[in-house]
Amino acid sequence: MKKIDEEALAEAYNRALGLEKAGDIDAAVAAYREVLEIDPEDHGGAAVRIASLGRGEAPPRAPDAYVETLFDQHAESFEDILVEQLGYAVPVMVRQRLQELGLGPFKRMLDLGCGTGLTGGTLRDMVDDITGLDISENMIEIAHEKDLYETLYVAEVEDFLEDNDDEPFDLITATDVLPYLGALEPLFFGASENMLKDGIFVFSSETLPEDAMAGRAYIVGPHQRFAHSETYVRERLAATGFEVLEIGEINVRMQEGHPTPGHLVIAKFKG
Repeated sequence: MKKIDEEALAEAYNRALGLEKAGDIDAAVAAYREVLEIDPEDHGGAAVRIASLGRGEAPPRAPDAYVETLFDQHAESFEDILVEQLGYAVPVMVRQRLQELGLGPFKRMLDLGCGTGLTGGTLRDMVDDITGLDISENMIEIAHEKDLYETLYVAEVEDFLEDNDDEPFDLITATDVLPYLGALEPLFFGASENMLKDGIFVFSSETLPEDAMAGRAYIVGPHQRFAHSETYVRERLAATGFEVLEIGEINVRMQEGHPTPGHLVIAKFKG
């Protein structure tokens, strides 16, 4: 791994941000490509920024280095920003829907992208044993301090699901994970490989109006987060052995004073 020229990287990235803000998209994209040449692992998320500007194909997922850096940097203020400032309440919605559908209690839960433990804490009394994982070590440290999980891992979601050989789970949650993934096949297939028959898979996704999606399965939206079409979500679930129990329209969070439309999906693994 080559040593990154931090000064050149900062100059190129700040120049790209300035050009983007000024509306000079062609020059901004060229500057973001300079960023990628300096830092191929893409700690700053230049690839998703290029895609959000409508140039080039959306990557299959956000770069690991970008997601890890983003959440490591915000771990200490994560809950205040997400819950208090952005009105994020997806874990509470998950609990409400599981209870209203008469699902649970559960024996083993896998909390994908667990962060600081918002979902694990909300469902703690509904589950005997919870395993959490997150790509951010700083997030995992905070979750560990809360003593909510029996087991915690620092890992990327898709890689963990592919390599895991622990006992299967009867509940898998993925709240605020899909906005960092484009292609959903690895996630859904990985979940199926780690789940008991009739196990429940619950996750949230973000979406955009049909004219913005333009028939595409997923795109990178204006805030550098992936949006997925409901049709694509349904198709990929069916292809990986899941039966959709419910797809509800939700406001995932506020963004610059505007609601972020999305879905709360509850599916059962048919085996």
